[in-house]
Amino acid sequence: MSSENHSKNHQQETLELSIELLERPSVTPDDDGCQDILSERLEQAGFNCEFMYYGDRQAKGEHAEVKNLWARRGTTDPVICFAGHTDVVPTGDEKNWTYPPFTPTIADGYLWARGAADMKTGIAAFTVAAERFVANHPEHNGSIAFLITSDEEGPSINGTVKVIETLEARQEKITYCLVGEPSSTDTLGDIIKNGRRGSLGAVLTVTGKQGHVAYPHLACNPIHAAMSALSELNSTAWDNGNDYFPATSLQISNINGGTGATNVIPETLEVVFNFRFSTETTEDELKAKTQAIFDKHFADNQILENKASYDIHWKLSGQPFLTPEGKLVSACQKAIKKVTDTDTTLSTSGGTSDGRFIAPTGAQVVELGVRNATIHQVDEKVEVDDLGRLAQIYEGILENLLLD
Repeated sequence: MSSENHSKNHQQETLELSIELLERPSVTPDDDGCQDILSERLEQAGFNCEFMYYGDRQAKGEHAEVKNLWARRGTTDPVICFAGHTDVVPTGDEKNWTYPPFTPTIADGYLWARGAADMKTGIAAFTVAAERFVANHPEHNGSIAFLITSDEEGPSINGTVKVIETLEARQEKITYCLVGEPSSTDTLGDIIKNGRRGSLGAVLTVTGKQGHVAYPHLACNPIHAAMSALSELNSTAWDNGNDYFPATSLQISNINGGTGATNVIPETLEVVFNFRFSTETTEDELKAKTQAIFDKHFADNQILENKASYDIHWKLSGQPFLTPEGKLVSACQKAIKKVTDTDTTLSTSGGTSDGRFIAPTGAQVVELGVRNATIHQVDEKVEVDDLGRLAQIYEGILENLLLD
């Protein structure tokens, strides 16, 4: 088979499977049959497929039941796992889309659909790469696995994190994990994520005393009480980062207070903020420093006999993780260079991914996928020509890791 025909097969197969998945309106946490499509194909390639359900079948929202797929071919180490999610974010007003979001459309060199970039085309490329690798190397070393969830875009409590808990309980370890999130920026493969910052969220509630604005001495304004502390919080340098991570950052995303009336001092103020933190600091250190700032400012915060109080509710979404240059990173760089002639840059920027649940098990984790320019946007799309090339890259990574 010529390399030209080989490439065309990658392209056509990946495009067809992408379209089949994109036609399913699998808005989180609904899988809408996507994993059934994958399991049927993977079983034909010799994978043992296992569906794992977590959550309440009768519940709605964050406690709803989630469908997950764990598929594995082989019983020995190393275990190379392709990880991804079939759920997508809501479309918003479909009238604003150039093409219907769940009617995959090829136009102007792009494949347009919700989930085109994030990340059904990545899953399709995974699958085609694994099928072709197994067909060419049926007696390959080690194991190939798939961990696919439909709870990545939502609360992420009944998806990958629960599958990993199950695998850990039965001593089933992942050696290398390739997350198919859209990592590329300008061209396919120019960026791979070899780590992510931690994410620590907080909801601050400041409680004062409601009253009339003309009689402030009889009330306690929680907005005024919080201002100096919030100012110091915003101006604090938490760390300086390191060679792999930028400095830890704080962002206030929501401030809610007031009754709607112009002449009423409110009783409460709610402030939502988030830390994206590097490996130079810890969750506990961030909490302690924040607490110290508020304790200092609220100690002297008193208006006559009325004093404001505060409470902070914390939520850790993920610890920072890093996969340093080594076998997995090298295998990715070599495969990308061979297919695209691109020298890949390593990065830890951006949001969180399900890699945060896999890395703590000791696995090496990287994220590699299509361009991320339109993720979560109206008119999400991906370059059609990148689909086959991505499948070739994934197949090359398998060759680099399992044929040595």
